[in-house]
Amino acid sequence: MLAEFLGYKREAIIKKVVDLPDAVAHRACVPSGTSLAWLVKHLTASERLWFGGATRDEWKAVSVLDADETVADLVAGYRNASQESDTIIAGWTDLGQVIDEPNTARHPATARWIMQHMISETARHAGHADILREQIDGVIGR
Repeated sequence: MLAEFLGYKREAIIKKVVDLPDAVAHRACVPSGTSLAWLVKHLTASERLWFGGATRDEWKAVSVLDADETVADLVAGYRNASQESDTIIAGWTDLGQVIDEPNTARHPATARWIMQHMISETARHAGHADILREQIDGVIGR
């Protein structure tokens, strides 16, 4: 059930960006500089950190949004990272097990904590995406 809910929120993010021109998706709509393209890139990096155990250097490298990254490439990268995460999740047999891999950028946590964290992280950013998309062209809803 947790994996299904995470998948639902992932698709909510993709739906907010997939049909936008690249320049529009990259446009920051708030003073912090957050854009829909950045949200997708950030969540891709988060998937790789929490499920894949990315190192601190890898996390930094995959967190930077380049101006020439297309929406299609960002969405494909996010889907790929999500599929990799789903494979890891499918291998977990005990949500109480502590996932502790040395040299990663994350702290040791139970599989359950990681799932709950990524659901809340993705849902929080889906809310941001809702607001950004409404500011861009008035589109609302999932």
